[in-house]
Amino acid sequence: MNPTNMEQHISALRARLEQALDRWIPSETTHPARLHEAMRYSALGGGKRVRPVLVYGAGQALGVAPERLDGPACAVELIHVYSLIHDDLPAMDNDDLRRGKPTCHKAFDEAMAILAGDAMQALAFQILSMDPDMLDDPARRLRMMETLARAAGSRGMAGGQAIDLGSVGKQLDIAQLEDMHVHKTGALIRASVLLGALSAPEVDEARLENLDRFAKCVGLAFQIRDDILDVEGDTATLGKTQGADQALNKPTYPALIGLEESRQTARQLVDQALGALEGFGAEADLLRWIARYIVERIH
Repeated sequence: MNPTNMEQHISALRARLEQALDRWIPSETTHPARLHEAMRYSALGGGKRVRPVLVYGAGQALGVAPERLDGPACAVELIHVYSLIHDDLPAMDNDDLRRGKPTCHKAFDEAMAILAGDAMQALAFQILSMDPDMLDDPARRLRMMETLARAAGSRGMAGGQAIDLGSVGKQLDIAQLEDMHVHKTGALIRASVLLGALSAPEVDEARLENLDRFAKCVGLAFQIRDDILDVEGDTATLGKTQGADQALNKPTYPALIGLEESRQTARQLVDQALGALEGFGAEADLLRWIARYIVERIH
């Protein structure tokens, strides 16, 4: 698939996800209306959608129909958006801008933002438990819920944020910084790929391991690129406050090893990710495209 067709394919997947999220999140007129308005404000109409596209990409690599992937893609994105809402709160990163518009607690208030995040987390697992279009295999659904719960919890994303908050103003070594990113960002990216793969009726453990290795490399490369963009990007392009990590004196790859070595490390990780897909044919081209996009993106 040429670059133009791939970009059109990804745009179609983003539109597909938007429609699915719109179906699952209650309308703004559904009681309690203010809560549902805050949920829809944060989840709809924005974002790169990298994680749900990874769900679709992993499923596509294994021949899974898109309708079987809509539920897992929505679940992953809802967990991601909930984390963004909470990360932006004054008690955490205290950000005013997200996806090019005021953060949820600025548009509504802190209490409603907390509740919107809580409700999204619950909705993610509701979708995995009851979406009628997903794979009709209770054991597989249970494994998918366990995968997402682990990625979102204290040994994954929430744990990574705790490490991040505890590291402000401290000097970390490269192993400690990698550990933080593997938890904070990498865990949910790994879960995205695994949820797509687990949507296949039959998938052998060797292929699952290859896809997981791909996801580990992509997850760390994604966060390194985020660190780079915090230094050299601009607020209008990023859709969030440029230099926020520097202002908070957070440990980052550029601060620890410099910009150029950070770029090289991200490129090396993408090469390793692509190597993990060598056993796949053209059906994995979407995953390959995402891996390259990770290190080339400007927001």
